[in-house]
Amino acid sequence: MSKNKRAIIVLRLLNKIYPKISVPLKHRNLFTLLVSVALSAQTTDVNVNKATKAIYPKYNKPEHFVNLGRKKIEKLIRSTGFFKRKAKSVYLLSKQLVEKHGGKVPGNFEDLESLHGVGHKTASVVMSQGFGYPAFPVDTHIHRLAQRWGLTDGKNVIQTEEDLKRLFPKKSWNKLHLQIIWYGREYCRARECYGITCKICKSCYPKRKKPIKTKKA
Repeated sequence: MSKNKRAIIVLRLLNKIYPKISVPLKHRNLFTLLVSVALSAQTTDVNVNKATKAIYPKYNKPEHFVNLGRKKIEKLIRSTGFFKRKAKSVYLLSKQLVEKHGGKVPGNFEDLESLHGVGHKTASVVMSQGFGYPAFPVDTHIHRLAQRWGLTDGKNVIQTEEDLKRLFPKKSWNKLHLQIIWYGREYCRARECYGITCKICKSCYPKRKKPIKTKKA
């Protein structure tokens, strides 16, 4: 079976399972979406949502976080892990937004990726979920699933993103990356499916008997 045929199977099944899809990170505006994505590194969206539930009603603009300062931000986000590094990033990117962008989140990759601690994946999430721009954010989880489903043999998330963009219609990217995230959490978990039990894995590789080892991003 070719990659194109497997891509058709994946898209069909995901559209059937998730005809409508929600953004996993809770946010109030573009800025809080950016902050939540920054906080989600090396933790779960559930943990981030728990932390920000108490933060965003009061602090939801770059100016708020600049006025708070790094130490107070650390206390607010402590439960998300790696809070010192994350607080530094949130404070500095907030400062940049105030000083260089009039307190607004820029709607292009170049300016987003110039913000402190904002890489291509974070910028892609903001462009996709915040601005509706066709993007395909690929994290380690999507990278793993794309390998399991035979959509890429990419050694890193950059190559995997390129492969997925070639395989799927541009109009599907924004919804599809969210569908893959939800499906991975519910059906194709790292330590449960192993590439041989979920519906997508079995449909793409009906003869696969042994667990598949994926290449780390």
